[in-house]
Amino acid sequence: QSLTHLRFNQDTTDGPARRNRQRCDELSPRITRLDVSMMRALLASPRRTDLERLISPQAFSLWESDVLAFDPTIEQDLVTEASLEAEYVELLASARVRFQGEDLNLAQIRRHATGPDRDARLEAELARWDWFSASASELDRIFDELVRLRTQMAHKLGMETYVELGYRRMRRVDYRADDVERFRAQVRETVVPLAATLRQRQAARLGLDRLCYWDEAVHDPGGNPEPLGDHIWMMSQAQRMFDSMHPALGAFFTMMRDRGLLDLLARDGKSDGGFCTGFPVWGVPFIFGNFNGSKADVEVFTHESGHAFQFFRSAQVELLDYLWPTSESCEVHSMGLELLCWPYMELFFGDRAERFRRNHLADAITFIPYGAAVDHFQHLVYGEPDASPSARHEMWQQVEQKYLPWRRYRDLSYPAMGGFWQLQRHIYINPFYYIDYCLAQTCALQLWVRHREDPAETMDAFVSLCGRGGRLPFQQLVRSAGLVSPFDEGALARVVELAAAALETMARTCSRQTC
Repeated sequence: QSLTHLRFNQDTTDGPARRNRQRCDELSPRITRLDVSMMRALLASPRRTDLERLISPQAFSLWESDVLAFDPTIEQDLVTEASLEAEYVELLASARVRFQGEDLNLAQIRRHATGPDRDARLEAELARWDWFSASASELDRIFDELVRLRTQMAHKLGMETYVELGYRRMRRVDYRADDVERFRAQVRETVVPLAATLRQRQAARLGLDRLCYWDEAVHDPGGNPEPLGDHIWMMSQAQRMFDSMHPALGAFFTMMRDRGLLDLLARDGKSDGGFCTGFPVWGVPFIFGNFNGSKADVEVFTHESGHAFQFFRSAQVELLDYLWPTSESCEVHSMGLELLCWPYMELFFGDRAERFRRNHLADAITFIPYGAAVDHFQHLVYGEPDASPSARHEMWQQVEQKYLPWRRYRDLSYPAMGGFWQLQRHIYINPFYYIDYCLAQTCALQLWVRHREDPAETMDAFVSLCGRGGRLPFQQLVRSAGLVSPFDEGALARVVELAAAALETMARTCSRQTC
């Protein structure tokens, strides 16, 4: 299944790969039925207590969630859902955007949208959003069918809305929707004001009264730092970095390179974005990306390397259920490694490394409100599944005003009318997978604070955390690494306070450097 979906994402135009993906999606619910029947037997076993001692209670919590999220009556619905999700992926992968005489895909146009020339940034964004506007009817239709289908599945399973089923499918076993709602309230109270201040400072650096959307990705008038070499050079630098960070990381990355487990360059037909998948039989992960020469290449690469390293360290766990933790725990490894790599950014950016670090930390803070907005939007959408496409666009405008009050689209008419969310892949194909990044960022920032004080101890703790895989639920897992749960009172406020202080120091350092 992992291999089939990887091959499809590597070339969405390849006929055999598309047919294999379709066949895999057709088989998946039948395999799930067998899987769930095994879970039911284990849950009902008279030896359950003995089994829990042997493999830990976490597996039983996961299985209880899976059993409640499936019934043979929804098998065909799951096939249809997978087909609609693939339709969305293929639609975005087929996009061609005309820009300065070139036909670019959505991954390639992003580099031009983050360059130092403000007029070129606007031109690139206009071209990108023109494609979304032209594809609006298809994007609306696919999502409308997905929302109605998912709601129908929830009803068949005896649930009032898809929200409950969505949480079950995400295997969230130690927190609920009301916990997430309280966390989002903390984001609005604690992070949104700081993020607004950071946007104001960013505008001042760029010589603007206020930012427009096409300015948000650029932090300096001279443009963002970019890697100083091509992707082959970057992989050599990454090897040096991981070798220096920890022996386990160095050995892991040597294996990844030797075995060809990286596909990083953007190309025609390849699906957008980046992800990590794993092959349990072989015990190895695979990193998929779309390098375009921007600073995001380093960010996405270190992020996906965190996922891959965790999978590799967990490859010998007792159960397949423990190979990956639940998603918010997975993102601690990836977002954590992004920040733990900071001392080595000179390898990629030379004398602009400090600017990269400042920009990366600012982006980490301003991302949290966006992530909370995506989550809030999905709760609204599945709370009103019969809403029209235009009503959903209004819902997005409402959450933007709550979480991203600084955002101005001006000449970008399609996102100004509430269509921005349609480029967020997770909303279509991984419903409710997004607050996970915000929860994980709260933990990753704690790792960053510890690493500044004791790098060796923090790296050992990180490697140990990765090796635990998914043996524990989210909050127990992060506490096992000496971290505070994001749901604990004041956890978010504390790391945001420390990040704000660090950004002040970085700003002074960068102001003494030439742009």
